[in-house]
Amino acid sequence: MRIQNIDREWKFYRGMADIYGSYSGNETETVVNLPHDYMIENDVLEDAPAGSASGFYNAGIAYYKKTVNIPSDWVGEQVFLRFDGVMMNATVDINGCKAELHHYGYTPFCVDITPYIYYGQDNNVLVLVNPSMQPNSRWYSGAGIFRSVEMIHVPPVHIVNDGIFGYTKKILYGNGGKAATAFLNTEVSVRNTTVADHMAEIEVSLVRDETDETVLTRRAKIQIDAGSVETAYIAMTVDAPALWDIDTPFLYRLTAKVTDIGVFKTRFIESEEKISDCDSTLFGIRTVTADVRGGLQINGKTVKLRGGCVHHDNGLLGAVSLYDAEVRRIQKMKEVGFNAIRTTHNPPSKILMEVCDRLGMYVFAEAFDTWGIGKLPGDYNQFFMADWEKDLEAFMVRDRNHPSIIIWSTGNEIPERGGLNHGYTLATKIAKKAKTIDSSRLISNGICSYWSGLDDVLMAESLEKMVEHMKEGALSLQNADGGKADTSWEKMSEAFMNGLDVVGYNYMEDKYFIDHEMYPERIILGSENYPKEIGKRWPMVERTPYVIGDFTWTAIDYIGEAGIGKSFFIEPDDPRLKKGLLVFDSSASQFPYRLANDADIDINGVILPQGHYRSVVFGSFDTHVFSYEPANFGKKELLSEWGFTACEKNWNWIGDEGKDISVIVFSRAEEVEIILNGRTVGRKKQGESLGTENIPLTFVFNLKYEPGELIAVSYMNGAEVSRDSIATVGEPVSLKVSLDKNVMEADGHSLIYAEIEVTDAQDQLVPNAEIRLSASCDGAAKLIGFGSGNPITIENYVSGKFTTYKGRCCAILRSGYEAGEALLTVNGDGLGSRSITVKVNRTVMNDLDKIHVK
Repeated sequence: MRIQNIDREWKFYRGMADIYGSYSGNETETVVNLPHDYMIENDVLEDAPAGSASGFYNAGIAYYKKTVNIPSDWVGEQVFLRFDGVMMNATVDINGCKAELHHYGYTPFCVDITPYIYYGQDNNVLVLVNPSMQPNSRWYSGAGIFRSVEMIHVPPVHIVNDGIFGYTKKILYGNGGKAATAFLNTEVSVRNTTVADHMAEIEVSLVRDETDETVLTRRAKIQIDAGSVETAYIAMTVDAPALWDIDTPFLYRLTAKVTDIGVFKTRFIESEEKISDCDSTLFGIRTVTADVRGGLQINGKTVKLRGGCVHHDNGLLGAVSLYDAEVRRIQKMKEVGFNAIRTTHNPPSKILMEVCDRLGMYVFAEAFDTWGIGKLPGDYNQFFMADWEKDLEAFMVRDRNHPSIIIWSTGNEIPERGGLNHGYTLATKIAKKAKTIDSSRLISNGICSYWSGLDDVLMAESLEKMVEHMKEGALSLQNADGGKADTSWEKMSEAFMNGLDVVGYNYMEDKYFIDHEMYPERIILGSENYPKEIGKRWPMVERTPYVIGDFTWTAIDYIGEAGIGKSFFIEPDDPRLKKGLLVFDSSASQFPYRLANDADIDINGVILPQGHYRSVVFGSFDTHVFSYEPANFGKKELLSEWGFTACEKNWNWIGDEGKDISVIVFSRAEEVEIILNGRTVGRKKQGESLGTENIPLTFVFNLKYEPGELIAVSYMNGAEVSRDSIATVGEPVSLKVSLDKNVMEADGHSLIYAEIEVTDAQDQLVPNAEIRLSASCDGAAKLIGFGSGNPITIENYVSGKFTTYKGRCCAILRSGYEAGEALLTVNGDGLGSRSITVKVNRTVMNDLDKIHVK
């Protein structure tokens, strides 16, 4: 199996393709390298059909073209195009013939183009995408070929696409709990495209990924009937295996070689020329189990999932998935203390899964956000009943060798959970299908409360209960289904959970205990919960074995569902206080709100106060001090369900000298002292003065503002354990540009992130600076994203001009395919200019990539 990446230099056009004119060269074209998201290139529009759901982005129909030369020596072989994701309704046309129509934007698909190609000639590839029926996804979807494309050619008897599967059956442990022996099962699926029955020898090897050392090899023979697929089942026993987990993510490769050794008629006839096909996949040795006594166990050790929900977009890049971007996301999450991600609410890119394998991050991998009952006018519900089996299989078969994936999710907040549209039987059918694809992992579904999926009578009754529950102090309408003692939801949803190994509870932590009494064998996962509640919720998760973890909404900010994390301050006598959570407009945020603004980490990787708070809850003894704007002193802070207290890393409140100000400190220490300009101005014990909504592990101090330095010191048993500070800085005078690396590869995929800060004369960040910047890149790389983490803006991420937010901005460079140097230049109004040169190194490419792919 020869696999060639063909992301280089596609011609891109907006509008509907004219099948006659599309090859005539008459259109206006843009040359792009894949992956590519053309939605992010657009300006936001107040009248965008999806509104705040997409961050006010819109996208119409577009298409891509490429000419590929198929060598004449490939005659007799099968040729495929493999797409990792195209948003959405992708039509693949080869030489004027429709070869494939694929609806779901998030799943991979492989197109057999053999019937339509000419060997030894140029072949025209056209991919039409149609995401125009907006809104079509929750939330920002992106548009275009936003993941990589590969061309594959194989002999007539070959390993099928993603045809290698391995899993760990059992691990035996020796002295000291060290793994002594691992028992693996492997499967290799082989296709025979000929008209004769063939015999093949299958050779499977386990290879250390880091050193390329072969650990062992096993063989088997199978017969593959004409025009069919057969699977070889091969066991492997590994002595002294290196196990995969998030602390030691040791990886192997499973390599398979299939040799066509002859045909079988009435007897075996050996081939004179034995043709082989090879493929390989990353693999990790580890086991996953769960029960109500031991909880979730990885390699026999109990693990609690410190989880974060993550959308597929990459901030300034839009929906483009590139290795360096995914590495940055996972590294930032690990820095906060997360050990798991939930790929909400759709299949991720295969690149993200590889990153989780290599860096060590557990994955709760989700298939669907909707089934047959839709949530949005243009979403996947239109095609679900016809396509769900092939899409589920494509997703799971592609990813089932990734050791990072420990749980599959068949859906999120599915409207059928109340039984409508044959929801109960459909849920069981999907769970059963998932287990036939992969029985080595846990199956789940993220289930919320009533707000849909009921008939009219039940919905009316449920809404009455919701109102009553809100009066009792429910966290939100989302889980306010009638009070803690009410069990109507449990009874209504029980049949929907049939076949699940783990039940995902979205925003229903108040039901964990009562549901355990009703269903004592049910394993519960907090699959989606409010960020601000983690301090109250996590201790309960840690001490409750049948609750295996908690996932916040969300770990990283994202485009769309704009403003769900907003908060504001009002006077104590404001009548809106009586409305509580109902004061927030749950349906939409006003233009130009772009980002959700609900996360621990902003779109550029800046860890926000919410993220620092989470790290303390998860066990860090670091101290984190923040202040509130003096103008809000004495006011009541109202937070949305997904909001977090609006504190800032800022002591630059110029003009507010002598005014009252509040300071909040996050610490798990017994006591915290604050010191202002060398003198102690407060010292409090844990729990003495909590922050907004009484979140634990917080200390609030009220004092008079004066410029200088404010230090927070944490104490355990009277001894200092850590400290943090904020200080007044000078006027903005300069720019500071910091690169995450200074060398790129000329592979068209390599990225450099440049973090830009507005600084004073002492090179300190000016946290309240909002200054218009411009950026450009010349040479062997391109500037493909430039912007800040500001959730409310009309500025364009690809324009090269953006205003700093809290003193920060970010530029992203992407390499081309030529080696050399690239010069990044950043200018700021009144701040001068900064330039940095980066190297772009030559990448060794397969000769066929250079010669045959244009």
